[in-house]
Amino acid sequence: MQEDLLGGDPYDSYAGAAPLGADAVLAGLDPEQRAVATALHGPVCVLAGAGTGKTRAITHRIAYGVRSGVYQPQQVLAVTFTARAAGEMRGRLRQLGAEGVQARTFHSAALRQLQYFWPRAIGGEVPRLLERKVQLVAEAAGRSGLRVQRTELRDLTSEIEWAKVTQIVPDDYPAAVVKTGREAPRDPAEIARVYATYEQTKRDRGVIDFEDVLLLTAAILEDRPEIADRVRAQYRHFTVDEYQDVSPLQQRLLDQWTGGGASLCVVGDASQTIYSFTGATPDYLLNFRTRHPEATVVKLVRDYRSTPQVVHLANGLLAKARGQAAQHRLELISQREAGPEPVYVEYADEPTEAESTAAEIRKLLAQGIRASEIAVLFRTNGQSEVYEQALADLGISYQLKGAERFFERPEVRDSVMLLRGAARAGSDPLTADAPDLAGQVRAVLASRGFTPDPPAGSGTVRERWESLAALVRLAEEFEAARRAAAEAADLAAYVAELDARAAAQHAPAVEGVTLASLHAAKGLEWDAVFLVGLTEGTLPIIYAKTDEQIEEERRLLYVGVTRARLHLSLSWALSRSPGGRASRKPTRFLDGLRPGSSSSVPRARGGRGGVEYGAERSAARKVRGPVKCRVCDKTLTEAVERKLRRCESCPSSMDEALFERLREWRARQAKKQGAPAYVVFTDATLMAIAEDVPSNERELAVISGVGAMKLDKYGAAVLSLCAGEEPADESEADPQGETQGESDEPA
Repeated sequence: MQEDLLGGDPYDSYAGAAPLGADAVLAGLDPEQRAVATALHGPVCVLAGAGTGKTRAITHRIAYGVRSGVYQPQQVLAVTFTARAAGEMRGRLRQLGAEGVQARTFHSAALRQLQYFWPRAIGGEVPRLLERKVQLVAEAAGRSGLRVQRTELRDLTSEIEWAKVTQIVPDDYPAAVVKTGREAPRDPAEIARVYATYEQTKRDRGVIDFEDVLLLTAAILEDRPEIADRVRAQYRHFTVDEYQDVSPLQQRLLDQWTGGGASLCVVGDASQTIYSFTGATPDYLLNFRTRHPEATVVKLVRDYRSTPQVVHLANGLLAKARGQAAQHRLELISQREAGPEPVYVEYADEPTEAESTAAEIRKLLAQGIRASEIAVLFRTNGQSEVYEQALADLGISYQLKGAERFFERPEVRDSVMLLRGAARAGSDPLTADAPDLAGQVRAVLASRGFTPDPPAGSGTVRERWESLAALVRLAEEFEAARRAAAEAADLAAYVAELDARAAAQHAPAVEGVTLASLHAAKGLEWDAVFLVGLTEGTLPIIYAKTDEQIEEERRLLYVGVTRARLHLSLSWALSRSPGGRASRKPTRFLDGLRPGSSSSVPRARGGRGGVEYGAERSAARKVRGPVKCRVCDKTLTEAVERKLRRCESCPSSMDEALFERLREWRARQAKKQGAPAYVVFTDATLMAIAEDVPSNERELAVISGVGAMKLDKYGAAVLSLCAGEEPADESEADPQGETQGESDEPA
């Protein structure tokens, strides 16, 4: 048996669900998910929109490969970005009977390989891993002659991390800042000096950081072909989740793992790229077909998470996006029944916004929605305090996302230890009078201060109680599941379940409203989502200067919107404090989407002084449906294809002579305005016009990219060109009337 270079999987010995037959693994998948699951030979690229079941598709693909005998489980490595996502993937694979498959983060997989091969490649012990680099960065700054405030250290550390994952050495850092347009937290030459000193200090002390784990592993595989061959012999099938978030360093390691011969499946969504500031780039996803021309590409656009109303808003956000990622956006199609319209609320100040949000949450709780199915999402963690206080004032429990992992919390570790001891004792006096498993767990945890009712107030004491309460609820759910399966539920079995979950990072949900930043919310979902603080300067954040930085902020809001299954509220406050100057403006990303920003009239809402938009919009409003290819009738998803109304691979009916006349006319218009050509019309819009050859304004208006403004300004000239005539003199067109920022179609 071939040696496993990553060590054993915690589920190898788990007595989970009975293995499924190969065909049974495919049951319940939609046609696109099934296409993913049956595409067992790479390269495969899965473009998966939010809520479309990407994890379901790729785990069923792995399980189908294992159950059909195409894959040996020990030869499969699934890579993702967080321990939580890896744990969820392992849990799903366990249920599908695909034991033995490795699912790890990039760093976890690389660290295991580095520990295994270091003695052979380098000799001696692996350098100690530096858990936190901030203190060493502070020391390096001091040794470099810089005085750095404590508040600056985090930014300085992040800058070093960005340089390393983008493979920029200290000497090249200043030039890289200029080239990328990155806004450094201080003089780039000073940062380069600290970066160099930090690297030297690590070498002097024999320590490495997390970025070094990837760098060193990739270097060993590059320099030692015999070691690379061993890794490639071990792992023949790779799956990479969230591929839009890979960094150049992670791609370098992935290239070494696959060696050009392994089967590779990647899955991602360029519209959910929100970590560019850390070095992540969607370029590898967007250019996958260029690197792998033979790749199978499958698009998942059926949204099973959100209602048509939420999906319509999400699609509307991306319809206004620009840049390369925008050209490859996926138009989601909701598979759920209609729900309530998103609500837009304007408040006088932040405390009123927070208090009103808490009051709305209390209403949802009264309607039967669980607290754990409600989230308040904001742009920065610094916005959380006012919402923590508002929820606490109403006695509503909450959890702040981004805290310590559930099974790593001290109170949870202590509790599991006590439960394990009680299970071994068998006749523990603490549990003697308990009628059932949940009662036994309550009795054991009572010795740690657990009470049936939560403590008053908030803070550490309340968070500790919530953790213990989560263990009790998990015992109740475990006992009910065992009873339904006619299996015994005792403390020993429950402790085994806790151990399995801890190994998989599968934490039970704490029964409280989630407070989280938009970044921390990635990959999660709730029945009700409150997006708060949506003002200019906060979203987009004030330091987002370049077009791409602004577009990333738009994608961040898109991620927030697509977290909601049913209820969605979007709000902003005109001032920070009560009585303050009402100088704030709602985020530009909602312009044209929230009713109050166009011709709709806001409806004043009584009570807290907010103004609510759109809560009672007509239910008869049509949600934009799918666009079909004019040639093969396939549903189109990418922006360019939807604009052309045909698949890129289907034959074109374009009048090439007309297309060239349109391009020449556009060039003249752009020159008059002193603007880029695409500000007039993009190439894709001109191609669509040349394919449709409209004969009147109505036919021209339905072409994507021809908005009302452009129809009024250019319609007559375009229709003349389509009729084979020369357009009338357009010298009277106002060259200042339209700027790049006023374009009504994606660039």
